[in-house]
Amino acid sequence: MSQRDYYEILGVSRSCTEVELKKAYRRLAMKYHPDRNSGEGAEEAERKFKEAKEAFEVLSDPQKRAAYDQFGHAGVDPAAGAGGPGGFGGGSFADIFGDVFGDIFGGGGRGGRQRSNRGADLRYNLELSLEEAVHGAEVKIRIPVTVKCSTCNGTGAKKGSRPKTCATCHGQGQVRVQQGFFSVQQTCPTCRGQGQVITDPCSTCHGAGRVREEKTLSVKVPAGVDNGDRIRLAGEGEAGESGGPSGDLYVQIHVAEHEIFTRDDSNLYCEVPIPITTAALGGELEVPTLDGKIKLKIPAGTQTGKMFRMRGKGVKPVRGGPVGDLICRVLVETPVKLTEHQKKLLRELDESFQGKGARHSPQSTGWLDGVKNFFESLKS
Repeated sequence: MSQRDYYEILGVSRSCTEVELKKAYRRLAMKYHPDRNSGEGAEEAERKFKEAKEAFEVLSDPQKRAAYDQFGHAGVDPAAGAGGPGGFGGGSFADIFGDVFGDIFGGGGRGGRQRSNRGADLRYNLELSLEEAVHGAEVKIRIPVTVKCSTCNGTGAKKGSRPKTCATCHGQGQVRVQQGFFSVQQTCPTCRGQGQVITDPCSTCHGAGRVREEKTLSVKVPAGVDNGDRIRLAGEGEAGESGGPSGDLYVQIHVAEHEIFTRDDSNLYCEVPIPITTAALGGELEVPTLDGKIKLKIPAGTQTGKMFRMRGKGVKPVRGGPVGDLICRVLVETPVKLTEHQKKLLRELDESFQGKGARHSPQSTGWLDGVKNFFESLKS
């Protein structure tokens, strides 16, 4: 796939150790893995992930690395790698890192066959109301999933029979192939890396060891979740092959728009329209919160756009921290569909303001003075 220098791709020197190599791959894989990148830039991230994976597969194999060091790209055939370079092979994010991290932090890795046996991770998009996200909820979801075949217990073999050792690779799951001057190791084409073949398949799963079904799960949504948060349900993903462990299910949270409130982190915002008389004379209003109604005092002379902060009436973040605030933005509403009598009253009120603009309308007066000064400056 890639013709860039493999050491340059991983950002390591040509004399790097195996541990340094794995740390470099881990850093790039965490950054560019498709499970962590979506939307704009996803294609570029996937390309870089495949590029890093190809480089790691070559340099982590001592024989391939020696050939590459001597002959460059001509000395290695990426297509000979298990599962093909740059391909995901059905592997999940946790699957890839379980192997690399195991070698770095102890545990010695899991080996090729175990890694391929783990089931794929799944994602479920869950839409919640703002109330459910803020207060928490328990939601039932129904998902199609591949599960272990109960008839053969995931082996794929007919009851009473057992898989047989592969005659091609003798149970190793990999074979060596001569390519010119080099001998390279690749996945056994007969057993596809399993080390065993099923000669008498299960009648229920037809040798796959897994069947497709729908299951209902209960998801406990903690209070305070927000858009983009994920809830991990361990072992609720696809069943592994040949009895391998199941993957995980990641529930992706999406909070629906609310008709009154807008959320920003731990704060809630809402707009409160008030009559022009209340804005001028002051008064008291009832405003909603997610926990009920509260009183909001409007001082006389309130202008549109004024913000009032109701402390502790917002959201408690799911990861801890203080409860946010509810911030109410006042919108002074101009009366409409006036009667002739109401229009007359407003005209009389307007006349009473004449000559007293600075006193009753300081913002308008200040703005008009600014406009006047602007035009005078143009003349000079």
